[in-house]
Formats: sequence, C-alpha cells, structure tokens
Amino acid sequence: MNSFLKSCTALTIALTFAGQAVAQEALKEVGKGEGQLNIIAWPGYIERGETDKAYDWVSDFEKKSGCKVNVKTANTSDEMVSLMNEGGFDLVTASGDASLRLVAGKRVQPINTDLIPSWKTVDDRIKDAPWFTVDGKHYGVPYQWGPNVLMYNTNVFKEAPKSWNVVFEEQTLSDGKSNKGRVQAYDGPIHIADAANYLMAHKPDLGIKSPYELSEDQYKAALDLLRVQRTLVGRYWHDAAIQVDDFRNEGVVASGSWPFQVNTLVAAKQPVASTIPEEGATGWADTTMMEADAANPNCAYMWLEHSLSPKVQGDVSAWFGSLPVVPAACKGNELLTDEGCKTNGYDQFEKIKFWRTPTSKCASQNDQCVPYYRWVSDYIGVIGGR
Repeated sequence: MNSFLKSCTALTIALTFAGQAVAQEALKEVGKGEGQLNIIAWPGYIERGETDKAYDWVSDFEKKSGCKVNVKTANTSDEMVSLMNEGGFDLVTASGDASLRLVAGKRVQPINTDLIPSWKTVDDRIKDAPWFTVDGKHYGVPYQWGPNVLMYNTNVFKEAPKSWNVVFEEQTLSDGKSNKGRVQAYDGPIHIADAANYLMAHKPDLGIKSPYELSEDQYKAALDLLRVQRTLVGRYWHDAAIQVDDFRNEGVVASGSWPFQVNTLVAAKQPVASTIPEEGATGWADTTMMEADAANPNCAYMWLEHSLSPKVQGDVSAWFGSLPVVPAACKGNELLTDEGCKTNGYDQFEKIKFWRTPTSKCASQNDQCVPYYRWVSDYIGVIGGR
C-alpha cells in the first residue's frame, strides 16, 4: 500500500485538482469557541452515549470546549458531497471517494496542522495520503480507516466464504438453497470498484491494475458482472441500520458490509461473522474536513485536536470496528483492548484498496480512465435493471 499511496496515479490526481483548489486562508490561531459545531458523519462515528453510555466522546468535548456538537448522519459519500454543497456545516468525515471531489469543488479548506498538536502522532502510512493531500496541503485530519468486509450468516456458512463469488455469482449455498434473493450489494457507484477488484483475481487477462482506474473494456466487464449480481440482490443497502435489520429479520445471508454492522449484530447475539476473502477488499480511510466557509472554525479546530486523542481514537475503533489513525490508541484502551487493533485488521493495511474518486486522468491507462460521473449514471442504470 505504501507504493500505492505514492504512485504516479495519486500524483496525477493531486495535480489535476491542485489548480482548482483555491482555498481561503487557514486560521492562524485557535480562539474562543463559537458555541456550536455542525458535523456530517457516517453512522456510529460521533457518539454521545445515547446508544451505549460507555461510548461517548462528545460530552467531555462539549464540557471542555463550550461547543455543542450537532451531527447529521449520511449513508453514502454522494450524500455527504450533496450536503456539503448545500452548506451550513463545519466538518465532514469524508471517505476517499468524496474527499477530492470536495477539494476540487472548493467546498473544503486546507488545515493549519500547526494548530493541531496531536498531528505529529498520526500514522505515517496515512499522514500524507493522496485522497486528502493536494499540492502539499492537507485538506483535513485523518479519522479512521478499515476494510469493506464480507458479512455472512454463520448458520448458512459453517466456514467463512473464501471468495466474493457468493455475492456475485448464482450458486447453491451449504444449506441447499440458492443465494438468489438472499444477498445484498452497496447502493453507491463506488461498488463498481468491488466488481473490478473481483475481476482482477478472476479475469487477469483484463489487465486491471487498480479498481479505480478502468479502461472502457475493463469498465464494461465490471458493469456486466454487476448486472449478473442484480439478478441475485434482494436489496441494495446504504443505511447501516436497515442492513442490520435485514440480516436479523429478512433472510439476508451475505453482503459486503462495514465492521459497524458486524459488531452491532454480534453484540445482539446474532449468527453473524465477517471475513476478507481471497480476492482482497476495497476499504475506506476517512478524513475530517473543514467546510471552506465554516461558521465555527475555532470549535472545528478544537474538535480536530480532540478527535486525535488516543482515547477517542480507541473508543471509535471499538465501537465501529475500524482502525485508529493514531497508533498509540492500539494500547491501553479499555473498550478496544490491546488485541482490538489486530482483530480489526491493523496489519491488513497493505491489502486494502482504499476508496478514491475515479478520474479520467490515470497513470495505468494512459489518462484514458472512465471518470466518476459515468460511474454514477451507469450504476443507477444497473440498479434499475439496464
């Protein structure tokens, strides 16, 4: 993954957006808080103990800073970009398939890392990652990362599935029934990358080098695979809570998912587990980014520093099933435990193909890749049966 992060592709993307990203001047010092902070976040990312009182990294921040935290949850990267375009928010926990779009659209500003003392504690593998670093400027602070796992019903699968084929190809499962109508797929254009990742292993003659850099032929093959998957999918999911309910009550037995849903179902004593199959997995590395015209920048900077504390990082990882961006969080956290990082896949970093915004300019295809706007329109067509 280190070579991936430093690839020519990443550099090309950064240079592509560099000329477009004209950001306002960053804050020179953190002053008194404005009294509130408005954050767009993935479900489970900003907890104040309302679901489980043990998981609360908001109340103490509000008490110390005087900044009341208001959270708007979003279930897809496209929803986050849309909300940021509407305005009225200070921060967003953006994944890699949204972050560069926000930079290019001038919706976020560069961060003055000198105002964040804990910046020096961030994992070196992520600190300068190309999905939020443009032209040497950091447009945000890393928050959490993790893989997109294959979640499965342990009553149906006595052993962990070895391949993603259980959600891409029709087959009879170990309970003697077809997988048709019993699997799910993610309701977001970035799911095309999961199909491309599968094809990298099963159709190497296509020559796919990155699931985010697809030629026309490679892209067509991915769409064709997704059209096959369309005949199997009972529901496309984007709401984590609904997917949890579908596994509990609607007979769903396998799907790409996030560790958050897995943890939720395991805590409820449901017959669920997860795995990363032999083809590997896509994943996400999320960055807390500040709106270009944030109304509450002092509170925002206070939160950015707070978010990097080992206690917060460990608690979020324990709750969501993700990985901290501060290595020190892996030890001494009561909720995560000293084995939590290993369990959640801390050593799998090199195997994860992190979400990125596909662009036409890409090194592996001589700048002839299919851009993201095509992914959006074509995936809508796939879901609609076209």
